[in-house]
Amino acid sequence: MARVSLFIGGIRPLPQSGRPTGMYKAPVAGVVELDTEGFVGDQQADRRVHGGPEKAVHLYPARHYEKLAAQFPEAAGELCAGALGENLSTPELDERDVRIGDVWRLGTARLQVCQPRNPCWKIDERFGCDGMAAHIAEERLTGWYFRVLEAGQVSPGDTLDLIEPAPDAPTLYDAMLLWQQHRPALGALDALSRVAGIGSGWRQKIVQRLDWLRKLADTA
Repeated sequence: MARVSLFIGGIRPLPQSGRPTGMYKAPVAGVVELDTEGFVGDQQADRRVHGGPEKAVHLYPARHYEKLAAQFPEAAGELCAGALGENLSTPELDERDVRIGDVWRLGTARLQVCQPRNPCWKIDERFGCDGMAAHIAEERLTGWYFRVLEAGQVSPGDTLDLIEPAPDAPTLYDAMLLWQQHRPALGALDALSRVAGIGSGWRQKIVQRLDWLRKLADTA
């Protein structure tokens, strides 16, 4: 069981470029509907890379903010729960505590861990810190996306409860560590691409990299 805070938000301009972003979120005060596209009332600016059924709900571990504040002290005052555009924040889980394919209950909804977040340049502009997005990716401080298996209602104070663990799947941390290796073991990467519940977009990237690595091995 993990305590969570809930956040949703609309579209706002970034401070320098004026480009639209859905990163600015506010705490949820009452019951909110959660469907396969995410929380009702929550918006994403670029639907090509954010939102949709396999990026419906973003959780960011609250404990990561202390690490980010230490690395980027000039933004420490702004680095708090909800600041990276997450829908869910919890102090009790991080990427080492969840496995790809785990199914969790939140309120009356059922959610499945499917892939890490891929941080983008908008994070750097949001906080005025060059390199923050790259640091988040390199240090595997990404948080993750859930797909919504069963729509429902969620209220402040609801807990996130693991109801269908995926004990044979890798933790999200281990999966990202493998993905980041310069020359990962091909068998391990192939096994990762076949894990039940993995996001289709991430699976496609893994398969494409596998094909490239195999061709590279054939020509060596």
